Amino acid sequence: MNKWAFAALLLALLPVNACRRQATTTGNQTVQEALPYVPFHLDTLQRRTFNYFWDLALPGNLQTPDRYPTLTFSSIAATGFGLTAYLVGVERGYITREQAAERVLRTLDVLAALPQGDAREGVGGHKGFFYHFLTLDKALRFKEVELSTIDTGLLMAGVLSAMSYFDGDNETEKKIREKADWLYRRVEWDWFLNEKGNLSMGWHPERGFLKSEWIGYNEAMVLLIMAMGSPTHPIPASCWENWCRPYQWSNFEGQEHVNFDPLFGHQYSHMYIDFKGIQDDYMRQKGIDYFENSRRATLSNRAYCIRNPGGFKAYGENVWGLTACDGPHNGKQLYNGKLTQFFEYGARGACNIQIVDDGTIAPTAAGGSVPFAPEVCLPALETMWNTYYPSLVGHYGFKDAFNPSFTFTPGNENGWFDVDYLGIDQGPIVIQIENYRNEFVWNLMKKNPYIVDGLKKAGFKGGWLDKQ
Repeated sequence: MNKWAFAALLLALLPVNACRRQATTTGNQTVQEALPYVPFHLDTLQRRTFNYFWDLALPGNLQTPDRYPTLTFSSIAATGFGLTAYLVGVERGYITREQAAERVLRTLDVLAALPQGDAREGVGGHKGFFYHFLTLDKALRFKEVELSTIDTGLLMAGVLSAMSYFDGDNETEKKIREKADWLYRRVEWDWFLNEKGNLSMGWHPERGFLKSEWIGYNEAMVLLIMAMGSPTHPIPASCWENWCRPYQWSNFEGQEHVNFDPLFGHQYSHMYIDFKGIQDDYMRQKGIDYFENSRRATLSNRAYCIRNPGGFKAYGENVWGLTACDGPHNGKQLYNGKLTQFFEYGARGACNIQIVDDGTIAPTAAGGSVPFAPEVCLPALETMWNTYYPSLVGHYGFKDAFNPSFTFTPGNENGWFDVDYLGIDQGPIVIQIENYRNEFVWNLMKKNPYIVDGLKKAGFKGGWLDKQ
């Protein structure tokens, strides 16, 4: 996705983003008291981050809230991450397999039962896709958000992870496999193809398909691979050639790689697919794989923050990480003698395509990149945890973001620290830590026939894929 397509998508979501900061806690979700300081430990971070998904699944529909303690709506992508986080919880011993199976099956049952159709309200999705955000109470379309391809894709990645994990003969696990398979097969991926043979980013009952499309390197690799691997509504293999055509390979901060500025674009697909040692035609020509590409993107993001051309406070070798996250303010302030644009929620990042940097650091940037470059990501997580614990760390691990440079408004004299956790930023932390520790999710998805088939249709070869 180029910067113009990304800008168009953000503009489409402006009404939603604007309402995020206005919501308040409701129901039985209450703000937790501060926890006493404990030194950083990977186990502690992973367990607390897992608890975001386990504790906060919404009563009645079990969807994952987009954020907490500010409650606005649930996020279908975060629900997908939650399904996978439950599996990590079993492997870590946080919950039993039976507890996870019961939660997963109930979640899948809710998703399967949500009304589908092209009505403007009163539905949860259409043609197997789901709306980007769903209401807290009934899990129906929130206001006028789009029917989302990428968010449905991330949900389905979580669904497929559950399908592959629960391989037992008992009735619950059989039902999980059947319901997960049904949900995936129901998605009409090909319905979203535009006249150029690319997937549109979204659809509104009011306005039709978004002109923005999924081409060029970003977080949607797993979306295309699942769409190509579908046995019921596949998109053609030529979509992968279209996808790769606009890649922007260049050197940024000493790293030659396919550029994309926010780090989440280098992380989301890698949560579910092990790209080490497998290559499509493009990467074969470059002599690397997408895993190495994400490693280089991580290192270049860190190098940019160390160079710190904006002169922002606290940036350094162990305090870095630009990605999509919350922010302190939407407007300009005089900082270091220069009128500087600050943002609320937005996609921060740095590469040769563009730089969006207002001094806001998101721990998920380092947390989601741990498998790529643990030698720099783990020290960053430890430093941010130990340095900013009272303001940045709580019951569910890292709050979403912080900005030590933003000291312009009452209450932020020592910098701005988010009050919220975000589900789509918590997911990469808990899942990628597990991939770093034992490649659990990667190995799990290697057993999924739809993922394997999609990779092969995209032209991937080598490594573990040749053994399938």
